[in-house]
Amino acid sequence: MIKFVISFSLSCFSKYHAFKPIRSFFASFIIFFSINLHPDSFRFNNFNNHGSVGLINMPSARFYPESSYGITIYDGTPDQKITMTSAPFEWLEASFFYTNIQDKPYPGYEYQDYKDKGFNIKARILKETKYLPAVAIGINDIAGTGLYSSEFIVASYGLENLDFHLGLGWGTLNGLNDIDNPLSIFDERFNNRPIEFEDEGGQFQLSRYFSGEDLSVFYGLSYFINEKTNLKIERDSTKIPGEIGYENSSSNISFGVDYNLNENFLIGISFERENFVSLKFSYKQDTNTSSPKHRYKKVDRKKTENNYGHFISILNENDIGVEKISKKDNVLGIEITQFTHPSLEIIEEIIMSARMDANIAEDIKTNHKVAGITAIEEFDDSFLSESDNLFTRGMARGLNSSTRLNLRPFIAGREGFLKASLLVENDLEYIFKDNLFFSSNLKYSIWDNFDDLIIPPKDTYPEQVRSDVKDYLRNFNQGVVLGRAQLDYHLTLSEKNHVMLTAGVLEEMFSGYGLEYLHFDSEKNYAYGFEIFDAYKRDYKLNFDLLDYKVTTGHLNFYYRNYDYIPFDAKVSYGKYLAGDIGGTLELSRTFQNGVKFGIFATFTDVSSQDFGEGSFDKGIFFNIPIFSNYINYTWRPLTKDPGAKLIRKNTLHDMLIRFKPIN
Repeated sequence: MIKFVISFSLSCFSKYHAFKPIRSFFASFIIFFSINLHPDSFRFNNFNNHGSVGLINMPSARFYPESSYGITIYDGTPDQKITMTSAPFEWLEASFFYTNIQDKPYPGYEYQDYKDKGFNIKARILKETKYLPAVAIGINDIAGTGLYSSEFIVASYGLENLDFHLGLGWGTLNGLNDIDNPLSIFDERFNNRPIEFEDEGGQFQLSRYFSGEDLSVFYGLSYFINEKTNLKIERDSTKIPGEIGYENSSSNISFGVDYNLNENFLIGISFERENFVSLKFSYKQDTNTSSPKHRYKKVDRKKTENNYGHFISILNENDIGVEKISKKDNVLGIEITQFTHPSLEIIEEIIMSARMDANIAEDIKTNHKVAGITAIEEFDDSFLSESDNLFTRGMARGLNSSTRLNLRPFIAGREGFLKASLLVENDLEYIFKDNLFFSSNLKYSIWDNFDDLIIPPKDTYPEQVRSDVKDYLRNFNQGVVLGRAQLDYHLTLSEKNHVMLTAGVLEEMFSGYGLEYLHFDSEKNYAYGFEIFDAYKRDYKLNFDLLDYKVTTGHLNFYYRNYDYIPFDAKVSYGKYLAGDIGGTLELSRTFQNGVKFGIFATFTDVSSQDFGEGSFDKGIFFNIPIFSNYINYTWRPLTKDPGAKLIRKNTLHDMLIRFKPIN
């Protein structure tokens, strides 16, 4: 079978000049042993230099399991890249990148290398079978400035420890002009690829996608020598010199080797187009098998405690408050409240461990309460009325505090590719009672180079609410700074109607006060409400002082959670933003039971594209992922602009209630 496939492939390659450079390599390749790879194996597939599962520079039709993520750091000539990649679904890969192009001057700052940001997406359209390859389609730099703007269709087929890839590339992946664009058969407009970008660029420009008179063929293979070492060879169809300014080369063949330090860390070295040597470092994580684990705390039984009392003590020690325990027949119903753990998975693990240690024989049903509101209900009032009440607690009180090291990056600024701060951060939460609690965040910079951030923003229209972020970052080295100090009070008006009152230092750039209303029915897949806040711009020294700017901001919100076919969460909001502009925001996200979350957003306001500048509207990616047992929240957007800016609040009613309601 192996000899037949290789012979068939070589006979096909011999008919087209595009395949001749690699033909001799295939002909001399002999398989000595087999690893029996799974086509979409997390372990045996690696990111390419641009953060997509693939070869060296070329993509493949391989994907990682859903909820996986990774980061790739690439040092090439002339471009250097940092790419963050996520898998919201097992058939979808999304990534964003920051790049530094050496010796390409930044417009208006000739002493600086060019900096850029972009967003890539790849989707599988056909899964590999015994006789057919996997097929994927993708778009790079989908709404950026277009330096890497390209589209591709690629097929991948695995044969024991060999993986073959064959694809077609448009845009910057069309550097060899091998064949006519077949899409022009359907519409002649596919022959014309726009040279200029609409308005200021940074938009979804449909006329560019899969267009051009011709396209290029790329192909290659990867071969695993063993579980750690992967050899790669490819025909690289990258356009040279292109907008990036690559050096001219007489060859389009690239060779590389990836070495897996373990299942998560990899280092790769490549000889690209026989022209220069590049280095790649990547980290990947499959959260399905590596969710953050809570350090379970065992508790010695007191002499006066029975099994149920010991059960309560264990849960309390593990940051889960028990409001009530009732027993009916062989079922134990517990009503819990907690603010610490980010996922239902961790809570269930703690409860099951505590049940075993306390010698609880009954089956357990759990009602989860968040700020006095029932988020998940496994037993109702009829159970309580017929059961024995074993325990009822009074007002909940407690202090949760955590201190950690945190890296705060500022990437692709005009002053330099990477500026950062190493922080010691403390997050504190004091619960006065179930529906009243105080949250704070303190930061202390051990080291940072934010003093280098001196170039002011180009545009501050209509009001400067986010574009002055550098003024805040420069003060991180002035001792302990206050990131947040807010008080939240939750009030349940009726079973489905809830209000949250919030006041204090809400985020690094704004203080304020206001309220949120939410209509939430745990049996429905939609919710709606509104929020309104008076927001005050904080002083750059990050203390309790304020600047002159004040605004009333508010939005109508509609939430929808889909359970069918493609699971996702949607949020649509309309209202007034921090800069005074008016418009709407659409968010689409995928949330997993282990707390991992990936999402995208787009905001359109009454600020004109001319005033907004490059991009014409705000858009980006956000994610919530576990790193070293802590969940890291991050939002990426191509440009830091003032329009479309919202308050960043720690707690919102819908997020708190929906967190422990997994998608079926």
